[in-house]
Amino acid sequence: MKKIFSLAAAFVLALSTMSAQDSYTISVSSPNGAPSLALATLAEKAPQDYTYVAAETIAAEFANKQADVIIAPVNAGAKLYKMGKSAYKLAAVVTWGNLYFASQKKNFKLKDIKKNEITLFGENTINASIALSALEKNKLVPKAVQYLAGAANTQSLLLSDPNAIVLTAEPALTAARMKNQKITAYALNDLYKKATGFDGFAQAGLFVRAETIEQHPQAVEAFLAQAKEACEKCTSDIPAVAVAAVAMQILPNAKIAEKAIPNCAVRYVSAREAKKQVETTAQIDIKQYGGALPADDFYYGEK
Repeated sequence: MKKIFSLAAAFVLALSTMSAQDSYTISVSSPNGAPSLALATLAEKAPQDYTYVAAETIAAEFANKQADVIIAPVNAGAKLYKMGKSAYKLAAVVTWGNLYFASQKKNFKLKDIKKNEITLFGENTINASIALSALEKNKLVPKAVQYLAGAANTQSLLLSDPNAIVLTAEPALTAARMKNQKITAYALNDLYKKATGFDGFAQAGLFVRAETIEQHPQAVEAFLAQAKEACEKCTSDIPAVAVAAVAMQILPNAKIAEKAIPNCAVRYVSAREAKKQVETTAQIDIKQYGGALPADDFYYGEK
């Protein structure tokens, strides 16, 4: 009888624990930009659980360990993890490249890059390294390369200089094209695919705090399932994502949002499935990943 009682008590305790895990609320920290589109429809439903920060402060989010989930550049999360400055594992890659070569030049073609100076943003960053690598492997090495700080800067140059060829990003590109219809743009992803065979590079990912994984595994799994659905809406229900993006002040208006979202390459790929693509991206500029490929335990679900 005592044994039966003990088993019953253990069962009740297990159910209680499971219930507590299921009801745990996942908190999310994200840069306020294109990567945050991935979870925009989730954020709209529970804005109190989402914090938006400047992209340049994302390392601090890893350090303070407050958020259960952080959206961040994959290379930044990998580098911090290798350095022992992050307790977050990569759960999924959610954006795969929102970068474009653009110009106002009449009849602008990618081959024009070989004869001209181009302006990139983010010197000594993974985005710049990927852009230069893709150009080189497609035999489109530019005459010269200059750098500006960010996509907003290259967007301004694109609008002000009719002869400039720049690397910019969505949604800045869409905003620029709405101001000047002469702008022609080509996706870096197309060049990257020709060079590597992969449809986009590992740009931004969902990182989950190890403590949350250990203490609330069911809540994490439930959240990732919802995250996958939210990412899928970026192709299946763009108007809904646009409304959410405006509501969360990710993008300024629905018109820009609806035009930009399809060009942001939002796609949920679990860490396990994305591992080869992450490694291919890392090998382009390994120092941006801390000097080595991420260890297996960096990936959620791997040992």
